[in-house]
Amino acid sequence: MIPAAFEYHRPSDVAGALSLLSTHGDDARVLAGGHSLIPMMKLRMASVEHLVDLQDVAELKGISVADGHVTLGAMVTQHSLIESAELAEAAPIVREAALQIADPQVRYMGTVGGNVANGDPGNDMPGLMQCLDARFTLQGPNGSREVAARAYYEAAYFTARADDEILTQISFAVPVGGYAYEKQKRKVGDYATAACGVVLAKEGALCTSASVAMTNLADVPVWSEAAGAALVGTDCGPEAVKTAVAAAVADIDPAEDNRGPVAFKRHVAGIIIGRAISRAWSRA
Repeated sequence: MIPAAFEYHRPSDVAGALSLLSTHGDDARVLAGGHSLIPMMKLRMASVEHLVDLQDVAELKGISVADGHVTLGAMVTQHSLIESAELAEAAPIVREAALQIADPQVRYMGTVGGNVANGDPGNDMPGLMQCLDARFTLQGPNGSREVAARAYYEAAYFTARADDEILTQISFAVPVGGYAYEKQKRKVGDYATAACGVVLAKEGALCTSASVAMTNLADVPVWSEAAGAALVGTDCGPEAVKTAVAAAVADIDPAEDNRGPVAFKRHVAGIIIGRAISRAWSRA
């Protein structure tokens, strides 16, 4: 289908984009890579009278690693996440996850900000950012504020971002230790049936910290505090992994869809979570 008629705006800075959102109110929507919004417009599931394209906003396109922290501009593409040697050294799990998103054509246009901002439960970056305990910077007419990734998602497509705010950057501490992002999907380019990000640290033979987060297993990404706690102080052997997997699966709430019934998704989730923990431990 063809979208309904709309006015197209292409500001050159964040201030210009915010001005357009303030002027047009509920009739305006921000466009990042367009992979979520444009299909919804074509299906007439979203009605947008004023489309504010952020492609020319250079200040949103940087990748920075400094003082033990990573900062990603919201308009950094998945391809740029993959190609950045600096990011691959500081946080290789980001590259590992980005490589599993859709296909190269999508990754050339799809942005990290667009992936995390709109609350699509099938997107990979929201769960990863919860695993990394990232913080999102939101800028609006009254200034900027930070929201923790673990507090940002409220329900499917509902987030802490106000309609007149723009997500401008994502930041997180450089992760220490082993990592893994595991994903099961029906075919290349599909959303996950189940996916899991794990970061854990090791001292001697024991796990000293662990973070476990999951994708597309509820209407929001799921960070499982209980799963991480089940690993800390253990050698991450089979029994510890089994306990952590059980804790993580207890925290999810999958829905039946064309990827399978609930029982199947829980089964797949358990396998993927176990794989992610074991691979992260092998890298610690």
